Amino acid sequence: MYIVECSDGTFYTGSTVEDAEARTWAHNNLDEKAANYTRKRRPVRLVCAEEYERIEEAFAREKQVQGWSRRKKQALIDERWDDLPELSRTATERPDAQSGP
Repeated sequence: MYIVECSDGTFYTGSTVEDAEARTWAHNNLDEKAANYTRKRRPVRLVCAEEYERIEEAFAREKQVQGWSRRKKQALIDERWDDLPELSRTATERPDAQSGP
């Protein structure tokens, strides 16, 4: 599973049997191998990569991360592991900072 940051600041999450750097190169240089999304937002830059033994595991992780908010993806990229649980909560589950004790 990998995340690239596009030239417009958006993130694209994918999975590959190649290494993530080779896949990033393909996003930037090979129209036939680039996703439509990244082709329109070149250049892209690899910001996160996780390796899995099986492509099915990488694909499942890709789908999981694709459902995350931008803030949660940024926490993953920045390796702010302690922030991930809080960013997983819905707005109604988060403590309201203005409501007091």
